[in-house]
Amino acid sequence: MYGMVKDLYPICRSITGNGVRQTLRRIGEHVPLVTHEVASGTAVYDWTVPKEWNIRDAYIIDPSGRKLCDFKQNNLHVLNYSMPIHRKMSLAELKPHLFSIPDHPDWIPYRTSYYKETWGFCLSHKQLLELVEGEYEVVVDSSLEPGALTYGECLIKGESTDEVLLSCHTCHPSLCNDNLSGIALTTYIGKWLQQQGSLRYSYRLLFIPGTIGSITWLSRNEQAAKRIKHGLVVTCVGDGGPFSYKKSRRGEAEIDVASQHVLGHRNEPFNLIEWYPYGYDERQYCSPGFNLAVGSLSRSSHGQYDEYHTSADDLQLVQPEYLAQALQVYLDVIDVLEHNRVYVNLQPKCEPQLGKRGLYRAIGATHDGKSKEMALLWVLNLADGEHSLLAMAERSGIEFKAIKEAALALRDAGLLSGI
Repeated sequence: MYGMVKDLYPICRSITGNGVRQTLRRIGEHVPLVTHEVASGTAVYDWTVPKEWNIRDAYIIDPSGRKLCDFKQNNLHVLNYSMPIHRKMSLAELKPHLFSIPDHPDWIPYRTSYYKETWGFCLSHKQLLELVEGEYEVVVDSSLEPGALTYGECLIKGESTDEVLLSCHTCHPSLCNDNLSGIALTTYIGKWLQQQGSLRYSYRLLFIPGTIGSITWLSRNEQAAKRIKHGLVVTCVGDGGPFSYKKSRRGEAEIDVASQHVLGHRNEPFNLIEWYPYGYDERQYCSPGFNLAVGSLSRSSHGQYDEYHTSADDLQLVQPEYLAQALQVYLDVIDVLEHNRVYVNLQPKCEPQLGKRGLYRAIGATHDGKSKEMALLWVLNLADGEHSLLAMAERSGIEFKAIKEAALALRDAGLLSGI
């Protein structure tokens, strides 16, 4: 995953353009990706697919002839979606088009202007303070013209047509945590899913530009959206911050309980965030007309780490061990969704004798509430056709994995039946 982040890092991406296409081609080397092109000017609910933006070069020449804000050195130097310009101007004319971060004078900010045609440059605050009076030459060699919005989609079919959605955004340029980490994690979850012998659910992986991408997908796939039973927006999963889970609009959907359960059994602090209508694409999936059960599972959450939307969100911030931990958390959540079933105890009148079935230790149960014996007893007691395995895990305080294993053992012994 880290290798993929490193590979994609130099590419300049935006909500449209060749950088997105190049990124999707790399993703398609790992999972079976279908690429869609939606023409500029297409109405998608209350929005319109914008013009396509591509950029070849950009820079500023200062009065001494020195090149500043060189796009080829760092693509964050250019205000994303800057319209083409080639002019000479004074420092006073230039300054309103310059962006920096005074609190972090060595970092370059990431700024965009998708829906207002303008131009601009981002630079360190230290650079900004060093600018002198005189004539500056400004060059943005870009195009902003009718084209298409491009997104990628991968559907991995399971036994059911009901779907689990994993959605990540592809519109950020050289930013590693937000959201190259999400792209890499989603891709490798897709690789893992393909290797499984059978899956309960079908899995839909979306690689889309933020906001306009999810709006476009939903406008074109209202019927498909009805099949989404659980979903996660994958973002900011590569830094070393504590895990964070933002609930879906529903608040207590199965994906909300499953994610909290997995994070709660890691024995590490995590942040639980109540639903609010801002952030990433969960706000589109959870809009009232859809109200899908889609939360967001990240490490450091949206806008809550210093490096967010700056040049410091780089290959040093994201590390392989953090990506590996995030992958395990996501696979644990998927395990809950795949195996969370309802069972009925076939011998509900008093406890069945577990010892003669090889299910219970001869010395009896221990006082350890997380023991295998206690998991067996909890499952037998709550397998009344009304409690799911996740509900049993939550009520007992025992990790889902232990409850699942106990249920499967009891089923194999002829004591449980799934419904």
